[in-house]
Amino acid sequence: MNLQSMLAARIAADKPVRVGLIGAGKFGSMFLAQVPSIAGLDVAAISDLDPERAKAACRNVGWDAGRIARTRFTEHGRDACVDERVEVVVEATGDAPAGIAHAIQAIEAGKHIIMVNVEADALAGAWLARKARAASVIYSMAYGDQPALVAEMVDWARSAGFSVIAAGKGTKYLPAYHTVTPDGVWEHYGLPAEAKHAGMNSQMFNSFLDGTKSAIEMAAVANACGLGVPHDGLGFPPCGADDLASVLRPRHLGGAMAGDGMVEVVSSLRRDGQPVERDLRWGVYVVFKAESDYAASCFKQYGLPTDSTGRYAAMYKPYHLIGLELSISVLNVALRGEPTGTCREWRGDAVAVAKRALKAGEMLDGEGGYTVYAKLIPAARSRKLGGLPIGLANHVKLMRGVAAGDFVTAADVALAENLQAVRVRREMEALAQDSADVADTAVDLAVPDN
Repeated sequence: MNLQSMLAARIAADKPVRVGLIGAGKFGSMFLAQVPSIAGLDVAAISDLDPERAKAACRNVGWDAGRIARTRFTEHGRDACVDERVEVVVEATGDAPAGIAHAIQAIEAGKHIIMVNVEADALAGAWLARKARAASVIYSMAYGDQPALVAEMVDWARSAGFSVIAAGKGTKYLPAYHTVTPDGVWEHYGLPAEAKHAGMNSQMFNSFLDGTKSAIEMAAVANACGLGVPHDGLGFPPCGADDLASVLRPRHLGGAMAGDGMVEVVSSLRRDGQPVERDLRWGVYVVFKAESDYAASCFKQYGLPTDSTGRYAAMYKPYHLIGLELSISVLNVALRGEPTGTCREWRGDAVAVAKRALKAGEMLDGEGGYTVYAKLIPAARSRKLGGLPIGLANHVKLMRGVAAGDFVTAADVALAENLQAVRVRREMEALAQDSADVADTAVDLAVPDN
């Protein structure tokens, strides 16, 4: 709670925190919108595949001509990473291979890196974080995005002496959404005309609807917080804010959790499609347990809603502000030398699953597309299956057919082993094999792979 005083010291010393942004899409634009309001924070360089579009984004969010003129615009992400003025690089492209490349470039240039690109973090975060530590720079999650906010809540609960039972976020979910394609996504959001008029990216929005984004984000949370991962994917139990402590408690108490200390995503819809009361669709939560009768009595005395035992309670944030909050990460990294969440081990993996029967010769089209969605499973199970991570499931050809609902494995596709992202992933898998970095919960170990 002292970022402002620390930032004031940088202003007094005429040493503003200077950022290099890679990717001026929605997340990046939201961050850029706040920069003029934060004295002592400056964006020195913006890299985007279309620099003119990036300039237009700056104008759209309210930048004046002077601020735009003193900012370097470039089409190459590497330029932001090696710019001598830049202290912190923000990677916001959303493309996993590109994100890995930019993170490596930033780390090798001695720059701190904030990964808005959770796709890259889920694919190879443990490897990237290890590289950053070796270079004495910080590899951080992006505050404002749900994974970092969940990590903050988990850290709060543990630091206050509570046992974390479950942590995650809310979303809109029904089982049928797993097979939705970009052609059908807008009817589920209820805005087909508006979406077409605004030129909105149907595949990107579909990655949220079909469960892929939830799998990716909860993999990142598990890997950052040391939490367990469901053996066969997220359950998406319907649950509103008032019922978190009752629904997300262990099964032996009538809850939905296979064990303590696990990630889960709650749905804003009941299975019949009706909305839950006080849904958490845009929010994050942590469910925790009192370790003593005295602590449990305090829950009651201070009005904290609990489950029927009085031991389980929840805290939540009903909303998250995406890039509008990203400066919290930038300032924590630059001023405190701390990440706002970071990958610490490889516990969960987002693995590609066939949306329909796929034939040999077909090209996979990645998250939110027509061919696959991602399912969250323990990293140990992914390794045993040889699962194809969703971050590598784009623009690759199937070498053999895959039945609808089956995992796609690395052996099913023609992966270019010389690609940097593939090499990095393989090195991370080898490190996990050699050093037992892959963790699993007791309940997961008790369930046979098949």
